[in-house]
Amino acid sequence: MSMFGTNTGFGSGGTSMFGNTTTDNHNPMKDFEVTSPPDDSISCLAFSPPAMTGNFLIGGSWANDVRCWEVQDSGQTVPKAQQMHTGPVLDVCWSDDGSKVFTASCDKTAKVWDLNSNQAMQIAQHDAPIRSIHWIKAPNYSCVMTGSWDKTLKFWDTRSPNPMMSLQLPERSYCADVVYPMAVVASAERGLIIYQLENQPSEFRRIDSPLKHQHRCIAIFKDKQNKPTGFALGSIEGRVAIHYINPPNPAKDNFTFKCHRSNGTNTSAPQDIYAVNAISFHPVHGTLATVGSDGRFSFWDKDARTKLKTSEQLDQPITACCFNSNGNIFAYASSYDWSKGHEYYNPQKKNYIFLRNAAEELKPRNKKCCFISVVGHQEVYLNSEDLP
Repeated sequence: MSMFGTNTGFGSGGTSMFGNTTTDNHNPMKDFEVTSPPDDSISCLAFSPPAMTGNFLIGGSWANDVRCWEVQDSGQTVPKAQQMHTGPVLDVCWSDDGSKVFTASCDKTAKVWDLNSNQAMQIAQHDAPIRSIHWIKAPNYSCVMTGSWDKTLKFWDTRSPNPMMSLQLPERSYCADVVYPMAVVASAERGLIIYQLENQPSEFRRIDSPLKHQHRCIAIFKDKQNKPTGFALGSIEGRVAIHYINPPNPAKDNFTFKCHRSNGTNTSAPQDIYAVNAISFHPVHGTLATVGSDGRFSFWDKDARTKLKTSEQLDQPITACCFNSNGNIFAYASSYDWSKGHEYYNPQKKNYIFLRNAAEELKPRNKKCCFISVVGHQEVYLNSEDLP
């Protein structure tokens, strides 16, 4: 029986054959636990592309390792292989055919991991840690894009030790995303740059940040024709901006919303505000997931401007998330993100990766929920608990 089929309620009904049955709250959603998780904080997750048969999950961590698991239809996970860097791994991505994985590290290098031969080889070098890595498959070229804290964005054809192109960034690269023919990079000092990738990469537009605090994560979304049309940007201040590149009505179409905050926004009690650590769009429905330092994940419908679901609180921050290629599986990682400093670090605490059935919970809403009027990037309050 397939536990990840579209008709099963796995993970959404509060039961799981691998769910935790004790009283601790490391897995309050009773989701499937990935076996043999990394030994240090998990920085990134990526599912295999649709060209591959089956589901394979890659995870990178601050233990300097990159691990690969096969995710079976039963919900079981089988560790397949792992590779090492000499510094923490900050980002991972797949080639479009699924034969290779690309990894970016604080050791200032990026590597290509050939899964068939289980061999890894350096393909990129920066003067500072590499924060992001993305595979670009264009009609006339293929390359890897790396964004670094050395304030450069570089493009590599993987066969040469020198980049095919290097672009200067205004500041350190903090997060990036690619959906051909568009790339977006968010940097320190709230920088935002859009790139077009047709023929060859080039800067398309610089954008004034819709958020007032440090950028943390970014994800491109598509329109009904499956073309990239905008992005969601998350900050350390529990807020996400939805921004369209060429909207018919910018003042109405672009908006921001609060998330990953304690006590709601309608109480007089002081509010704890947490970082948005990752954003991922559902590949079928176009709805999105956010995960935060508060130890919760939330699902959102940006078109209806409403919240679909918020999880129970885990006992650690959620540091990374992703969907598999058909949108049936939502993976999220629970580990310390150092948002509260070293005094809250507990080396005895285990790290976890959980898998949840995402087939039903990410379906968009038919009717719009209550929200206030929008002017430019003004705040939108999603659902009654978010009203001021």
